[in-house]
Amino acid sequence: MGSSSALVVATIFLTLMLHESNAQLNSTFYANTCPNVSSIVSNVIQQALQSDSRIGASLIRLHFHDCFVNGCDASILLDGTASFLSEKNAVPNANSTRGFDVVDNIKTALENSCPGVVSCADILAIAAEASVSLSGGPTWNVLLGRRDSLTANQAGANSSIPSPVEGLSNITSKFSAVGLNTNDLVALSGAHTFGRAQCRLFVGRLYNFNGTGNPDPTISSSYLATLQQTCPQNGSGTVLANLDPSTPDSFDNNYFTNLQNNQGLLQSDQELFSTTGSATVSIVNSFSSNQTAFFQSFAQSMINMGNISPLTGSSGEIRSDCKKVNGS
Repeated sequence: MGSSSALVVATIFLTLMLHESNAQLNSTFYANTCPNVSSIVSNVIQQALQSDSRIGASLIRLHFHDCFVNGCDASILLDGTASFLSEKNAVPNANSTRGFDVVDNIKTALENSCPGVVSCADILAIAAEASVSLSGGPTWNVLLGRRDSLTANQAGANSSIPSPVEGLSNITSKFSAVGLNTNDLVALSGAHTFGRAQCRLFVGRLYNFNGTGNPDPTISSSYLATLQQTCPQNGSGTVLANLDPSTPDSFDNNYFTNLQNNQGLLQSDQELFSTTGSATVSIVNSFSSNQTAFFQSFAQSMINMGNISPLTGSSGEIRSDCKKVNGS
C-alpha cells in the first residue's frame, strides 16, 4: 500500500515537473532580479492611457501577433536588417500594429531599474495583462522567463496570423496550429471588447459582401447604417470604428452580447455566433450570460497563448533595445 501511494505521488510530481519544464516559464522568474517589474510596466501603461485610450488594446495585439509567429519571442518588435525582413511590414501588421513607442518606454524604465534582466518578449506578456486589468478585465499570474529572438519571420507573419476576413474554419486551423483550441479562439476573440479597427478591414461587409452586391446579411440593419456613415463607399480606409460599440474602452463581456445582436464589427467576430452548427456558438452564449466564466477562460487562454514556443534557458538573448538584436 505504502509503495503504491508513493508511486502515485511520484507520478504526479513528475507530471507537474514535465508540465513546468515543457513551458519552462514561471510567475516568479524575476522575483529576485527585478521584483518591481509588474508595477513598472503597469505605471508606464497607465501613463500612456491618459492620452491614448486605445493603447491597451494595441499592446495586447502586439503580444498576440508576436506569439503566432515563431512563438512568443518579441520577433514582432525587431526592425528589418540586411539579413531579415521585419514582421512590422507583414500584411497583418503594416500600418496597423502600434504601441511600439510604449514598449520602448517600458524597456527604458526597466533598464533603469534592473538593466539587462527583463526580456522584450516578457514585456509584451506583462503589458497584455496590465492592459486588460487596467481596463476593468481579469488579472492573472503572468508566466515569465521568455528570451528574445535573434531574427524575425515576415513570411511567417503573413501566413500564420489570423485575418479578419478569412473565415472561421481557416482561423480555427491557425489557432490549432499553435496548440490553441476552439474555447481559446472564442475567449481570445473577446479581446475585441476594446480597441478600434480601420474601415478597410470590414468595409467589404458593408456594401458588396463576397461579390453579392449586398451587405453581409449577418449585420443588423441599425448597426449597418451606423457603419456605413462611419465608412462611406470609396471613403478613407483608415477611419477608425470601435470594435465594441457599447463600451469601447472597457474590458467586459459586452462583445459577446453584441455578437448575439448581430453587432460584431469584423467578419471574424460575427462568424463566431452566426456560423450555423459551429461549436463556437454555445461558447459565445455562455460568455455573454456569464462574465466571470469569460474572464476565467480569457485569463487561462492568455496563459496558453503566452506558452507558445518560448525561447528559454540560453536560447536567444535579453535585448537591451527591443527594436534590434544586441550588438547590431
